Amino acid sequence: MFKASAKLLALLSVVFSIAVSQVLAVDPSAEEERIDIGGYKMNSLYLPARKAELPPIVFIHGASANLHDPVFSFREKLEGRADLLFVDRPGHGRSDRGGAENAYPDGQADAIAALMKKRGITKAIIVSHSFGGAVAASLALRHADMVHGLVFLSPAVYPWPGGIAWYYDAAKVPVTGVLFSTLVVPPLGLALINGATRSVFAPNVRPPGYIKGAHALEALGPVAFRDNAIDVANLLEWTEKNAPLYGSIHAPTVIITGDTDSVVSPEIHSRHLSKVIKGARLVMIHNMGHKSDYVARDVAVAAIESLAGKPRNLRKAAAELEARIAGDHEK
Repeated sequence: MFKASAKLLALLSVVFSIAVSQVLAVDPSAEEERIDIGGYKMNSLYLPARKAELPPIVFIHGASANLHDPVFSFREKLEGRADLLFVDRPGHGRSDRGGAENAYPDGQADAIAALMKKRGITKAIIVSHSFGGAVAASLALRHADMVHGLVFLSPAVYPWPGGIAWYYDAAKVPVTGVLFSTLVVPPLGLALINGATRSVFAPNVRPPGYIKGAHALEALGPVAFRDNAIDVANLLEWTEKNAPLYGSIHAPTVIITGDTDSVVSPEIHSRHLSKVIKGARLVMIHNMGHKSDYVARDVAVAAIESLAGKPRNLRKAAAELEARIAGDHEK
């Protein structure tokens, strides 16, 4: 009886996985390229500039995302002004997971450094969002010579109270986690994706076309969801060990966050980080939530220009954004 039930469950799992993968499938952009960096392949989108006015810029996406998230936010603003490299972190988007080390920010930072070298980028401004902030911090610690400057957007870089969400706990375990990620997550995620993406932007408005433009549904794939859960679970342990090292980061740094971010505490992470990295500038945006990579993209561009030595008034850019947000709330 048990063997028959197990076989039926396995069959249903395979059938369901195939069905869901067809629903979630998104055709890859012809501009993306998977490159072997030493036994596994990293996927990226590289947009070289003919006459760059800014240093190369590398974008590191957050949790439950892929390279299309920062592409959606920044391509239009920066294409042609600098060599742009948008990266799928290991195990996300179309990048292979690689070895066990890639379940931690250090392994992912090493992978991105290797990819940068393959792409001919020796030094860059690193722009990161949320979980990507830990990878950017690791990159600055382990490959300091490759970092021209850092723009942290709502970074998750310190230990936090309360642990991780129950669905990450359920997905990370070896056997039942695979079944949970395969049978439960895709249909439930498809049902909840609209509300979930709106809540990540709250109290700001999710832009039209975001789910399609950012390829948000890819995060619901069984393998991607489980790898993401393992990443998040490991992040807490990693921050406990590595947060004391942030003071040795010497790259010029700008940290942009919202004071109403309910996903990653601005006080625990951004404000603390700004006090530890010498010379770091903290830009706290009133009434902005977690999606600073989109809502504050103009401020982020101003930060990039500032790090590149161009005269930009970050306070003015932040004040203009706060005025727009206030106007949106009044509508």
